Amino acid sequence: MDQHRVLVFYYKIACLYFGSGDNNNAIVYLNKIIHLRIGNLRADIQCFARILHLIAHYELENYSLVEYLIKSVYHFIAKNKDLSSVMEEILKFLRKNMYAHPKDLIEAFKDLKQKLVNISQNPYEKRSFLYLDIISWLESKIEGIPVQDIIRRKFINKEKRI
Repeated sequence: MDQHRVLVFYYKIACLYFGSGDNNNAIVYLNKIIHLRIGNLRADIQCFARILHLIAHYELENYSLVEYLIKSVYHFIAKNKDLSSVMEEILKFLRKNMYAHPKDLIEAFKDLKQKLVNISQNPYEKRSFLYLDIISWLESKIEGIPVQDIIRRKFINKEKRI
């Protein structure tokens, strides 16, 4: 397989692991993407892989690593001139709320979700939501249930409408 297919394949596997709540294995595949020597090939996927990598470490409460990664991810995205509003809001959220009290965190998740829902109405920002289902992750944090349950519920509701 060529490097492009490997990159996409690793990203999809990482997303499956993340969605199932297995952040450690998601990180394994995201690290493979981050360490692939492919230049600027699919810089968009590389940027989203880094964002997902950051969120997976946040989920594992690796806060000191998250502090470092926020700077690293921001630098990488800026270098590739691919900073979308979605990525910017996620980075701001993590920087601001990393050590927030759990009670305050629910409100912060709700606030971020509302911002991202508003951003999702912009046709130029749709790509971000295709690569990373951040809204489902936020809903899982707000409701206190696994991401896969949120995604399953959305799929079932979509099937009922068809």
